[in-house]
Amino acid sequence: MSVLGYFLHEFLNLYGYCIIIYVLLNILISFAIINQSNNLVNIIMNFLYSIIEPLLNKIRKVVPNFGNIDITPIILLVVLKTLQFAIIKYGI
Repeated sequence: MSVLGYFLHEFLNLYGYCIIIYVLLNILISFAIINQSNNLVNIIMNFLYSIIEPLLNKIRKVVPNFGNIDITPIILLVVLKTLQFAIIKYGI
């Protein structure tokens, strides 16, 4: 694996963790466990929203709506893990 492949693999890994944190924070906000008017929570959510929502919106255009259940983060995580596997398998 080259240095670029290793960097890309680790970047995709970090992006996957950001998706998981974004989903968990959205759940905690929707159940009023944490308050979005908190400045730190607001800064974190704005950052995660700006890096994750563009890809989720592209997936939402393709995937049908399942009511209140949003499966697009799961699909994005599967795509990221597939890319990571391809990087390792083909030695990019």
